[in-house]
Amino acid sequence: MKTKKIIMIVAIILIVVLTGFVGYTIYQKVTFKKQNPIVTMEIEGIGTMKLELYPDQAPNTVANFITLANRGFYDGLTFHRIVKDFMVQGGDKDGTGSGSPTLSAIEDGASETENYAIKGEFVQNGFNKNTIRHEKGVISMARSDYSQMGLYEEGYNSAGSQFFIMTGDNATLNGYYAAFGKVIEGMEVLDKLNETEVTTADETEGAEASKPVNPPVIKSVRVDTFGVDYGKPNTVKPFDYNSYLQQMYSGMSGMLSLIHISEPTRLDVIS
Repeated sequence: MKTKKIIMIVAIILIVVLTGFVGYTIYQKVTFKKQNPIVTMEIEGIGTMKLELYPDQAPNTVANFITLANRGFYDGLTFHRIVKDFMVQGGDKDGTGSGSPTLSAIEDGASETENYAIKGEFVQNGFNKNTIRHEKGVISMARSDYSQMGLYEEGYNSAGSQFFIMTGDNATLNGYYAAFGKVIEGMEVLDKLNETEVTTADETEGAEASKPVNPPVIKSVRVDTFGVDYGKPNTVKPFDYNSYLQQMYSGMSGMLSLIHISEPTRLDVIS
């Protein structure tokens, strides 16, 4: 009898412990909030901004930005396009607005000549999880636009490394660009970037005044993931705009030598 009582007591203790453990596990799952990635972006001579990224809204876009940032891709690049009270745009390795990253930027040993792009995580591209609105402080991915040629998907899936940070609200971008985070500290730094002196990119009448006289330099960008591995981004082969035009005009003998072909500046659809 004594042995049976001991076994029963031990069993009761085990049940209590197990019940407590299960209850605590459930409590943790219910109450635990995963820390979103935090970006620290230092602008030379201006200051530092911190941004929170939202992988639940744009997971592949966030993975792409984290990979590029933590591999040092953005260090030393500039904000090459600034439209006052609209946005500041950077992340182009060429500093022209037409540059794309190569696969080597996100993976060791990968091609240093083959460019890549990522699919646009926004409503117009069939991605309905992203509900971030383009308001002041929001960071979003820049992309090319070929809609005037009837090539919508080609533009939707053309983002690479270039991003822009809103310096004003603009609802017309909602659902058309992949927003993926926002400034949580250092809004005064963004305000200083907004006041950067700009000029027109060329001498064309009516050209947008958005080319910084002295482009602000991104000293460094790093992302704290708090131990979470967001993985490498899924990539796609970017649309070859120049080859498309060459094929389109191939029947026009001698004309190509007179035509200046250049890829559209990213985000050029919005003014």
